[in-house]
Amino acid sequence: MEITVINGTEKHGVTYRLKEMFLTTFRGKANITEYYLPKDCPNFCNGCVNCTIKGENTCKDAEYIGKIDKSLLEADLIVMTSPAYVFHTTGAMKAFLDHFAYRWLPHRPAPEMFEKRAVIITQCLGAGAKSAAKDIKHSLSWWGISKIGIFSGALMSDIVWERLSEKKRAELTGKVKKLSQKFARIDYAKPAYTNCITKIKFSICRLMQQTLHKNDPEYLDGKYWAEQGWLGKTRPWKS
Repeated sequence: MEITVINGTEKHGVTYRLKEMFLTTFRGKANITEYYLPKDCPNFCNGCVNCTIKGENTCKDAEYIGKIDKSLLEADLIVMTSPAYVFHTTGAMKAFLDHFAYRWLPHRPAPEMFEKRAVIITQCLGAGAKSAAKDIKHSLSWWGISKIGIFSGALMSDIVWERLSEKKRAELTGKVKKLSQKFARIDYAKPAYTNCITKIKFSICRLMQQTLHKNDPEYLDGKYWAEQGWLGKTRPWKS
């Protein structure tokens, strides 16, 4: 089993501890590849749109993005972690997700993504963890992933693990381990189920790509959809 982890910060704080607890169930059973932001994806997307118009290899940060993209495509389970910064995911995580615009359904989604599972782990002092998780889930769902588990921990007294009460630490530990055990019981030899919302998004994008490809057969996105067979009867969740 292959697991790819994208850490939204290099800080080894509460989010890091929760992620380590989640992975404990998989240690010794899976190959775990981790990336830490911003170290492993240090630059902002500058909005040049080369990735969508000319191809992802033309991105100025292709050396970073290509490596992570390969790891994501090979993973059976994707784990995304981020503390909440001002009610949203970290800037480094947002910059990372911006780089993967070309993988969205309206562009060139990878067929592998439709059969994957993902887990999002967030936490925050007070409110904000759920909205941070929503930031990440938004991208994952538009990549084609339907099965997404979420842990969003609310800290009320402190943001330092050692200063949390034993009761609070036990509560967080219990919840994240429960999510871990749930995903550990999955048979990853079988592809994940693609839900109706994803299928509807795909159908709308398919209609758009049919028109684009008809008007310009060399347009990159439409050409990609045609090569996948998606403009006909082929569907990524049936492959």
